Amino acid sequence: MSTVTAIAPNPVRPVPTKALPREDRYARCIAASKRVRWDIDADVIRGRGFDLREKFLPDALSLAHQLEFLGAAEQRFMGQVQGRTYANLFGLIERYINAKVLELSRDYVFGDQVALEALVRFSDEELKHQELFRRIEALVAVDMPAGYEVVVDPNDVAKVVLSKSTWAVLGLTCHVELFTQQHYKQSIQPCEDASELYRDVFFYHWREESQHAILDELEWRREHARIGPAERDRGVDDLIALVGAVDGILQAQSGADADYFLAHAGRDFSPSEQQRVRAQFLKAYRWQHIVTGVQDPRFTGILAELTTPAQQARIQAALGPLVQAVLTDAP
Repeated sequence: MSTVTAIAPNPVRPVPTKALPREDRYARCIAASKRVRWDIDADVIRGRGFDLREKFLPDALSLAHQLEFLGAAEQRFMGQVQGRTYANLFGLIERYINAKVLELSRDYVFGDQVALEALVRFSDEELKHQELFRRIEALVAVDMPAGYEVVVDPNDVAKVVLSKSTWAVLGLTCHVELFTQQHYKQSIQPCEDASELYRDVFFYHWREESQHAILDELEWRREHARIGPAERDRGVDDLIALVGAVDGILQAQSGADADYFLAHAGRDFSPSEQQRVRAQFLKAYRWQHIVTGVQDPRFTGILAELTTPAQQARIQAALGPLVQAVLTDAP
């Protein structure tokens, strides 16, 4: 059974290689980067803060609405805790992405200067995104209760990720930057009762991530063409291991966030309710950071082109149970 058929909710055709020549695609990324360029203070924050009477993460991502024993304010608070972590995890992920992009750019230093510029712009934008998410965390911390923490260090995560093969790292990066677009377009942008500032953060983030996803695919395909079958096969194992490492981060952070929510929700919960809150945090984080990505048609299409049926079966065996568990009662 192919990865596409097994992981996506419905079979999709593999996405074909883009019609534009590879060189033109780098040039178009540069043009788009110049066109959508934005400033953290002038365009995004604009002197604003967060209003805790408003949602951060929409229900379609937080899954808070699935806990029927939570009142509206409690569901909103759960979405705010998750929304805070959602932003912080992107800041964490972008630490390793920037390091890998800088590494890749060295291949072009004495060669394709258009590709070099595209990757340098990519790196510059990722540094800006990290600063944006640090600024957002500082703003959120002003009004939310004390005691929240991110349980993993960005540098430690980057070192683990970058210890794996470039094929796998680019596959994970492509997965991440495609689901960020999906989340914004399908869930965050349409959420009319969400914080305007929160929506703006991910609107501007999405505008630049659109170019990054194209560059991810180009570099992933370049690496795939450069290496041989044995290295590709090791890359598949590394990609499975990286998804497992992501899940480990989500398990640790969801536990800390559930503790924070239960401590500050304003009332006591029964043991069974506490257990459901903990399970729902983990389910939501897996939904956000793993399942929506492996369901994305563009990602599954690229993956199907770059893997053999046997490799797809390995991926399915590793990820299928997690995906199916999360999809139970998913939105």
